[in-house]
Amino acid sequence: MVKLRLFILHFIILFFVLPLYASEVKENTLVEQPEPTISSLNNEGDINNVPQIVSDYSSNELAVKAVEKNISIFTKKIKEKFSLWLSRSGRYLELMKRILKEKDIPEEIVLLPLIESGFNPYAYSPKRAVGYWQFIASTAKRHGLEINWWKDERRDPVKSTLAAADYLKDLYRKFGSWNLAIAAYNAGEGKILKALDRAKTDDYWSLLGTKYIKRETKEYVPKFIAASLIANNPQDFGFVDLEYHPPLEYDEVTIKSPVDLEIIAECAETTIETIRELNPELRRWCTPPDIPEYTLRIPAGRKDIFLEKLSQIPEEKRFTVDIYKVKKGDTFKKISKKTGIPVQVILDLNSLEKIMPLKAGAKIYLPPKGKFVLDRDDRALLKKASFKKYKKNGLKTKRKKV
Repeated sequence: MVKLRLFILHFIILFFVLPLYASEVKENTLVEQPEPTISSLNNEGDINNVPQIVSDYSSNELAVKAVEKNISIFTKKIKEKFSLWLSRSGRYLELMKRILKEKDIPEEIVLLPLIESGFNPYAYSPKRAVGYWQFIASTAKRHGLEINWWKDERRDPVKSTLAAADYLKDLYRKFGSWNLAIAAYNAGEGKILKALDRAKTDDYWSLLGTKYIKRETKEYVPKFIAASLIANNPQDFGFVDLEYHPPLEYDEVTIKSPVDLEIIAECAETTIETIRELNPELRRWCTPPDIPEYTLRIPAGRKDIFLEKLSQIPEEKRFTVDIYKVKKGDTFKKISKKTGIPVQVILDLNSLEKIMPLKAGAKIYLPPKGKFVLDRDDRALLKKASFKKYKKNGLKTKRKKV
């Protein structure tokens, strides 16, 4: 009889009490969920946010692991930094998507700067790649971007995106695959063509298990996929309360002569920082003086007041330069070495097309001290020149000893 009663009691607890208790715990307890992985997304059939332009990689174990590894890096190791990148993307996504669409490039490519630069116009790599899309100088110039002492169009959101669209379109035409086009964007088309030939394949995923491409390029497409998955559903990956920067808005004005950024800011009733933010290609204290006109961005709604205020400032007071008095024996090269200003810049400022003899007592224009500083490209060039000089002098010393 006692055994029967115990059996009935166990039966009641098992089928009535425990389910009620479990239900109550589920409703009132915050349970920590594991972070999403590619395998879990696949199991749930919710992988629609993987960029449609990349080919399926779910059967490639190396690819799946690479994507999951990068998701882990973005959501754990550099979560704070990646949050900043996501927030910053809000400023440029709409603008860049529009450009890509006009160029007949898939809009999903707009997230490539997320892994290239974190949408930072001033991003600068060890290989001297610059800007949102991280162009090296040779590739940038090949696709129409200007780089000189006065400006670097790799840092302009519109011009650099137009160039990136053209480059990516060329790569897609060459490879017929966005996987390979994106990989070639990272490594260069020559290296990818060579790797495909050696591996006897036309599939990017097949290269992951070879030694024919560098580790960085093996990680590149998986990194793009991981970043895209997170960017399209940040909350699912633990990115909550993101404050996206507002979309870029501005008016454009064309000026016919160089103007200091300080004057531009005053006329637009804003700050120099805002003018630089809207015109990140500008490297100096002014708009380029070596061209007949320049299209400038100012805050939206300020065009009329800007033009009105600028018209009230005499042209000779809009642009600041220092006066240098030529000394006996001076040459443009000597002045350049003495001041650190490239010869071509001195020629530009003085409207000279070629090096002419300098007369003692003559006055020439130079950049104003205190109004500009050397940027990273300047410092890199100086370092390179210094290394060449050191190497050259070292070689001479070695020859003398011999």
